[in-house]
Amino acid sequence: MRIYNLIFLGLIFIFTLSSLSSSLDPKIQKILNSLKWYGHASIMVKTEKIIYFDPFELPAGVEKADIILITHEHYDHFSPDDIKKIQKEDTVIVSPPDVIAKVKGEKREILPGKEVEIHGIKIKAVPAYNINKRFHPKEKNWVGYIVEIEGVRIYHAGDTDFIPEMKNLGKIDIAFLPVGGTYTMDAKEAAQAANTISPSVAIPMHWGSIVGSQKDAESFKKECKVNAMILPKEK
Repeated sequence: MRIYNLIFLGLIFIFTLSSLSSSLDPKIQKILNSLKWYGHASIMVKTEKIIYFDPFELPAGVEKADIILITHEHYDHFSPDDIKKIQKEDTVIVSPPDVIAKVKGEKREILPGKEVEIHGIKIKAVPAYNINKRFHPKEKNWVGYIVEIEGVRIYHAGDTDFIPEMKNLGKIDIAFLPVGGTYTMDAKEAAQAANTISPSVAIPMHWGSIVGSQKDAESFKKECKVNAMILPKEK
């Protein structure tokens, strides 16, 4: 049954991508075509450089990273074993201070509101925290990221609730938002966040393994008043 669900989800993704392509800026479409979701909050973007967000439970043989962005220190976002799978000698790791102290190689520390530029790619850290939960306190200075690639702004929210700072992110082209609940906002709250941020495309994440289900992802898509799509999980 799980295999059939994955096939169905893949067909839905192809149909959705096809239906969106006529209305999207070609630059955004190019980035969408490059995306790979490895489950949970683990995303890869491949253009001239390869960027991973929160690599976790990656399959064998995945491509090496030019940049790795870690949102916070929890094991399902900061996974040293998965970093080893994709780290090259010149891979740059960007993360908050509590993670950066635990990684080796080329690295850049970042805090909410700070920006770095690597290989011509602009990377800004934005706040990510819980409002009514204890798992991600604001004082930890954990982050989400806005990454600008070839003029396209990608927002990876990290583990967060629908926080006030989301109203001031500026123009977002592609937004990855957690929908699993328990540790982050749930599908309904994430859809409210998407409708506030108003990206060109909203994509649910943080579902399908530890918390959250395909039902949550589908509920998010239904509640969104902006374009939304569900990525199939890479194997």
